[in-house]
Amino acid sequence: MTTPEDYVVLDIIEKELLKRWPETKLEPSMDRIAALCDALGSPQLSYPTIHIAGTNGKTTTARMIDSLFRELGYRTGRFTSPHLESFLERISINGLPIPPEGMIATYNDIALYLDLIDSRQPHPISFFEAMTALAFVAFAEYPVDIAIIEAGMGGEWDATNVIASEVAVITPIGLDHTEYLGDTIEEIATTKAGIIKPESHVVLAAQPVSVAKVLTSRVVETSAIPYREGVEFSVAKRDIAVGGQMLAINGVHGEYTDIYLPLYGAHQATNAAVALAAVEAFVGVKLDEEVVRRGFAAVDSPGRLEVLYRDPTVIVDAAHNPHGAKALAHTLKNEFDFESIFGILAILGDKDVDGFLAELEPVIDRLVVTQNYSDRAMPADVLLEKAVAVFGADRVYREPDLQAAITYAMEQCTLINQVSEGISAVVVTGSVVTAGQTRTIVRKISGYESDAGDEE
Repeated sequence: MTTPEDYVVLDIIEKELLKRWPETKLEPSMDRIAALCDALGSPQLSYPTIHIAGTNGKTTTARMIDSLFRELGYRTGRFTSPHLESFLERISINGLPIPPEGMIATYNDIALYLDLIDSRQPHPISFFEAMTALAFVAFAEYPVDIAIIEAGMGGEWDATNVIASEVAVITPIGLDHTEYLGDTIEEIATTKAGIIKPESHVVLAAQPVSVAKVLTSRVVETSAIPYREGVEFSVAKRDIAVGGQMLAINGVHGEYTDIYLPLYGAHQATNAAVALAAVEAFVGVKLDEEVVRRGFAAVDSPGRLEVLYRDPTVIVDAAHNPHGAKALAHTLKNEFDFESIFGILAILGDKDVDGFLAELEPVIDRLVVTQNYSDRAMPADVLLEKAVAVFGADRVYREPDLQAAITYAMEQCTLINQVSEGISAVVVTGSVVTAGQTRTIVRKISGYESDAGDEE
């Protein structure tokens, strides 16, 4: 049972971890995490794993795989990044964030080893590497029947790649993190393909032709077994439904019908097909259809086209690159019936902001540019200049504080809705950081802790 003292200790642990290299500062090498795992007794090899890499959709796909396995009766561990509101979200056990007392015990188990490896390596263990090791140890101590591990960045030299995964999953690949992964989509694909292990099962989402060639080459090189979207599995049918969508999926081992997925967007249907194929590849047989229906019906994905508030409707989406913005725009246009949309954009300065704005422009009527509370946030003044170039000056408003921007947009939508027969909505996007902070702000504005606030 968690005590008030536990939260004090947890705060100390988080501050200690944040003193380490941040996730955005990388020295591409697996030497540190390999040495740390060896010192810990290789906990990551004590349970089977599914490894997920790609540019977009990794976290949601991981959550779907987790839900399906839990419905099958497995004890699951799930490691994802980054987090929305609490660093505990990154390490999930049986669908719930690791409890504070669990994190404290796990940190105490590895703290001395972190210091030991720091003293022996040219560069210290990073925040992400430490979190990865914490997840590996927590899953071994629980213990889990299977761990679903999301790569942080890249794949080949990612800290998570010390696992020996039975199934590798590659979600759609696009241009992102080019300063580390390469300037071309083919270079990025080569790095992400590094998670494919010899003679493993490989589930591949649909990709551009050049990316598919890179991934296929890696599959052949490792004698892996491929499952390709559009060939071995696919979305057979998709219909919009209240609160989400109804799907039929042609799986690896059979067809699954009447699947309710409580998430919006065609991209989420693709994620569902990929997740189902990954579980089928692992178990080797067709799954019970009722189990699959229950598993998908129980899925949630906080911060991904999530409705946070109604009257006015406030939606948050963690899109952070043009590929994500395109999926967001497509879903807003085709699955919602808003008369007008107030967009709120707070994005990080190292992203393709011009490409992001170009994808949003057709579906956003008025845009409020702001900034989140990250040190990497693009200043609102700089974002204003870029937004005006795409949207025009008459459609853009600047409000440097994120909470004030959300409050302003909600007030404007409320006024419009009072005099209009249609419905106006607020859509907040730009980064995972923005999504997490928006969830906290909207709960504060609404004056109560919503159910969404208790979820990962």
